[in-house]
Order: sequence, then structure tokens, then C-alpha cells
Amino acid sequence: MLTLWTDSPKVLRRYYFSANKKEHHMCRNIRTLHNFAPPATDEEIRASALQFVRKLSGFARPSKANEAAFGRAVDQVTQVARELLDSLVTNAPARDREIEAARARARSLNRFHSSIA
Repeated sequence: MLTLWTDSPKVLRRYYFSANKKEHHMCRNIRTLHNFAPPATDEEIRASALQFVRKLSGFARPSKANEAAFGRAVDQVTQVARELLDSLVTNAPARDREIEAARARARSLNRFHSSIA
């Protein structure tokens, strides 16, 4: 695994490159799960919890020595995230996943297209 650092004076960003396609990489985005129609699934909440624990621990995949602690942390964060999402109240209409995905794609295209030009 090769780690490169940018020369940004404000923030150093870490990028991971690997020839192994099955290797899990450190997350860069943790997505909003609240107020969507249909609501977030248990799989989406667990994936978000996994991203959070990866980000917090600095491990994309824990060592054997840390595997149990990592797994417990993911389970606990999943449970707390589900409780949080179930208890949040809003008067705003639920957002449509397809519309939000299209907006995200447009932002990404605009961002990366402008950086290439």
C-alpha cells in the first residue's frame, strides 16, 4: 500500500492506492442517513458505522489483535446510530434518494471537471 500526501497547507489528505481490488480503503465520506424516503436500512447504518470506526481508528482493516475491539465498536456505533435516527424529529419533507444522488453526481462532475480544466 502506498500512502501519498498532498502539499495543501491547510489540510493533509491521505490517499491509499493498492493493486488488490478487494482491499477496503479508508472512507472519505460519511453520508447523511436522516430524513430520506425510504428510510435508511440496517445495512446502510452499519456501513456508516463501519466508515466512522475506520475513520476514528485510522484502520481500513484492523489487525488480528484489534479485530475484536474493532468489531465491538462497529456494533455499538451501529446500535447508537439506529437509536439516533429513530429518535430524530423533523418537519421537513423526506428527501428523495434519487434526486439527492443526481445532485451529488452533478456536484462531483462540476468539481472534478473544473479541477481538470
